Formats: sequence, C-alpha cells, structure tokens
Amino acid sequence: MQFLLTTEFLENIERLISNRDGNALHDLLQDYHFADIAEILEELNSDEATFLIQSLESELTGEALMELDDDVREKILSRLSPKEIAEELEELDTDDAADIIAELDDHIQKEVIGEIKDEDHKADIQELLAYDEDTAGALMAKELVQVKETWTVAGCVREMRRQAENVTRVHSIYVTDKEGKLTGRLSLKDLLTASEKTKISDVFIPKVDYVTVHTDNDEVARIMQKYDLEAIPVVDESGILVGRITIDDIVDYIKEEADKDYQMAAGISQDVEADDSIWQLTRARLPWLVLGLFGGLGSVYIMQGFEEALSSFPILFFFTPLIAAMAGNVGVQSSAIIVQGLANDNVKGSLFNRLLKEVGLALINGTTLGLLVILFGFIVGQDQLVSITIAVSMLSVIIVAALVGTFVPIILDKRGIDPAIATGPFITTSNDIFGIFLFFYIAKLILGF
Repeated sequence: MQFLLTTEFLENIERLISNRDGNALHDLLQDYHFADIAEILEELNSDEATFLIQSLESELTGEALMELDDDVREKILSRLSPKEIAEELEELDTDDAADIIAELDDHIQKEVIGEIKDEDHKADIQELLAYDEDTAGALMAKELVQVKETWTVAGCVREMRRQAENVTRVHSIYVTDKEGKLTGRLSLKDLLTASEKTKISDVFIPKVDYVTVHTDNDEVARIMQKYDLEAIPVVDESGILVGRITIDDIVDYIKEEADKDYQMAAGISQDVEADDSIWQLTRARLPWLVLGLFGGLGSVYIMQGFEEALSSFPILFFFTPLIAAMAGNVGVQSSAIIVQGLANDNVKGSLFNRLLKEVGLALINGTTLGLLVILFGFIVGQDQLVSITIAVSMLSVIIVAALVGTFVPIILDKRGIDPAIATGPFITTSNDIFGIFLFFYIAKLILGF
C-alpha cells in the first residue's frame, strides 16, 4: 500500500519528537520505507528532522537522506556531528556516500572521512571524490560482483555469495582476468546450467559495453539509453574494472540536467528552487532580466529610427508586438528542437543542410501565416498594401528566426557551451530585435516612405 502522510500521523510524530521519545519513534517508523521517512523529514523543521535521524537506525536514515532536497539535507547535516554523519555514510553505497560528502565544507569532509571505521569503504569514497564531478568516475559505485575467468562455476558461486552481501542490487556479474581487467560478463542462466567444474572462461560472454572513469556523464547516459542497460561497468585507463553505474544513478543525473536546462531555457542562470531565499532567486533571475531590458531598449531605439514610418502609417505600430512574438516563438521552437537533438545525439549531417532544411520549413510556415494575415486584412477592410507588407515581413522574420534558432545552439555546442541557453531569453530577445528591424525596413521598401 502506498504511504500517505496524514496530518494526524505527522502531528503524532511531532508530539513524540517534542517529548524526546526516541524509542517510540524508532518503534513507529522502523518498518517504513526510506522514501517515506524522507517525505516525513521534508515536513519537519531542522531540529525535529535532526532528532528523527538520530532516533532511527542509520541503515534506514542514510537512504532517506539521499531522497531529500539538497537544501533540506544540508540543514540536517549541519546539525549532525562528523561522527554521526560518518555513521550514516557507513550504510550507503560508495557513490551515494561520496555525493553527500562532496556537499560538505572541506574541513568537515576531512573530519567525516576520518570518522569512517571501514577502511575499505573510506578508501573507495576518497577515490570517487578524486574524479571530476561530471565524469563516470564520480558517478560510479564501487560495489559490484566480479569473478575471475579462471575460476570454476562452483568457486564462482561461493565468491558471488560473499560479494553480494555488500551489493544492494546485483544487475550484472562481470568477468575479469587475473590482473583485474574486464573481459566480459556472465549470464545467470549459463551459470546455473553449467557443470560445477566448468571454467568461467568457457561460459562467459566476452562482449560487454563499458565506459572509462573519464567518460562524460552525458555520454554514459547516451550509451545506457541506446542499449537499454540497467548497469554499465567502469574501467580505468588500463582496462581494470573499478566500478559500475546503475540505472537509478543515471536517471537521477538525467533529471538533474533536465531541471537545469529547463531553468536555463526559462532565463534562470543558477540551480534554484521555490523555497530558496529571495537573494538566491534574485541572483538566478536578474542577469537574464537585464539582458531582456537591454533587448527592449534596443527595440525602442530601432523604432525611433523609423519614426517617419510610424507617422505615415501609424497602423504599423499595432502590428509590432505580433512580429516580435512570431520571431521569438519561431526562434524558441527551432532552438528547442535542436537542443533536444543535441542532447540525444540525433543532430546529424552538415550545418548547411540543417540550415537549408529550416529555411524550407520556415518558407512553408511563413507563407501560410502570411496568407492568413492578408485574409484577415481583407475581412477587416485593411489597406491591402499594408497587409502585404506585414505578410512579407512576417515571412522574412520567420526565416531569420528559424536560422538563428538553429545556428546558435549548434555553435554553442561546438564551443563546449550548454546549448540550452539558446532556448531562453537569449534567442527570444535577439529575435525580437531582428524582427522589429526587418519589419520596419521591409515596410520602408514596400510602402516607400
């Protein structure tokens, strides 16, 4: 049954915390899933959440900490001693433990690592912290099941039982040579049907997808998605098996990146949440608002340069928002498709062919919309020359906006800049300016003022 956090249940927990009845809290919540514990922690204040963490077993609360929003987890960890944090990390897989430690201040990190009793666990965490944040080395977990190709099936089963005690989920069994280099994977079906004396070298599958510790996380996600992998092994520069990345980790990474791209597309330059402080939200939003301000001032300046046109044909003024909106919309549509294609590695072929395709699409869309404008002008009795001017301007603006929306993300990606930036105010503002300029310039050519 799905857990439902009722007001009555939460009030009961708060009452037990207020009474400092840790034993009752333990008895009440010990059998709940760690995701349910995380949901409860989200509803408590920092002091209450800290007491709850201290009252339950680390095996449960460690996993619950990983489910929390970063800000909530940071507040709770700031109230725990280095020894208490270390106790929580002892129960986590190395990748999760390394993620939590990476969020701490440098001096706290050293104290926490020093409090970890399991020397192997400590060494594994320190190894993961040494890798660059956006690489497979930092994303992987050290816990896995590996067997030697020289072992017999019987010996393999015994060793697997021993290793599996430290692995939360066994997705795959990896085969290595005597030096620890990855040579393949082992099918459970083949293992169960083979004779006990059969050598692993006779039954393992030599073909296995893998990544290196320095592989970019985006590339890891692309490989796992392409081949529908639940886990992928990670090797070092020498081909030695050092860890694995599981599907839950890569899904979390994809979600984080999607959230960042969504915020960037909306004109938010930093990773923020609704509950962040006013100062944090201001720092994230203000830079793009400033860009929009200068873009608007540029549009005003352009319109002032065509003051004569507005005096002769004041009706053009009322169509200015329409032209600007169409330019922004088309630019965002084009850039959004390209950004998505770049993220999925689906943008193939030359830049020229891509731009040519966008021109063809813009011609179809622009012509259709232009004809609708002319039809609208005919129905309302508008001067047909003005309608034609607006239609031609709209067609031109749509073509330019499509080209800009396609060209900019690709160029940004080639230069190592996140192309998601192109789907936000950057494209909208630039296309507004180009659109207004083209509108009045074409109007000047056609109407002859």
